[in-house]
Amino acid sequence: MVMRDERKPNVVVIGGGTGMPVLIRGLKDYPLSVSAIVTVADDGGSSGRLRSEMAIPAPGDIRNVIAAMSDAEPMILKMFQHRFENGNSLSGHSLGNLLLAAMTSITGDFYKGIKEISRVLNVKGSIYPIANQNMYLHAEMEDGTIISGESKIPLVNKPIKRVFLSPDHIEPLPEAVDAIKAADLIVIAPGSLYTSILPNIIIPEIGEALKKRVGKMVYVCNVMTQDGETQGFTAADHVQAIHDHVGKSCVDSIVVHNAPIEHDVQKLYEEENAKPVVYDTQRLLEMGLEIIEGDIIDHSKVKLRHDTDKIAKLLYSLMENK
Repeated sequence: MVMRDERKPNVVVIGGGTGMPVLIRGLKDYPLSVSAIVTVADDGGSSGRLRSEMAIPAPGDIRNVIAAMSDAEPMILKMFQHRFENGNSLSGHSLGNLLLAAMTSITGDFYKGIKEISRVLNVKGSIYPIANQNMYLHAEMEDGTIISGESKIPLVNKPIKRVFLSPDHIEPLPEAVDAIKAADLIVIAPGSLYTSILPNIIIPEIGEALKKRVGKMVYVCNVMTQDGETQGFTAADHVQAIHDHVGKSCVDSIVVHNAPIEHDVQKLYEEENAKPVVYDTQRLLEMGLEIIEGDIIDHSKVKLRHDTDKIAKLLYSLMENK
């Protein structure tokens, strides 16, 4: 059972991929009780090899969130995130993934392993895998074909109709459900819409908990479209996909980037068939959404990323204004 912290507002962040750690890294320094609910459907790279060989949930996204929420010494975190590049069977594995696999073997339970690693690395907050079991992501394309495997879905480059999981009944981690029920604010992190975000919220018990939530639910919209997933998507299209999978009125507010993106950066993304996400104000308002806009990207980086400090300050202001 997740206990409400009467002194600090409870914030739950849901997601995976590269966007979630950026967001959480800033939130952990505010007077908030932060919980992260993280996808474990990845089947590529080191995560895919470990889940296949050891029959454990994918550790990669969990590892990145642990690093983001940790207050350990920088060199310890650098070691935790280190990826072996040369030589033998270790090639491609990150040390953090191997440690999570080892701790799962020692404790006999993936979630217990996460808690032990979190304790050792002085994690500020709680980290919950969406499920404590192996699960697989599938997509039904608009043409009716079924693609299996999180890493394979974007490669097909076809419009996606829906995503679903196997086995048929995924048992979500009870602590994750309790965290949603106790949340004052629920944040859907930026990230790959169909392969990092939706795998968390299409589990029926999670979807039901979100519908019955007490706290506000905010979606931090992606800044750029993603080839193979959201080509041509507007901000409203992103929200519509969430509603199609979980139910209408699931999202209360949307955070969008409203400043120009440098021409050179756009040209770089054009090589990946990605363009800035247009936020279609009228349609968002017709969907009943509160629009929260601002310059929320880190302009110091070539690769577009949400700015850790800007987005954390913005989200914390939502709690202050309650």
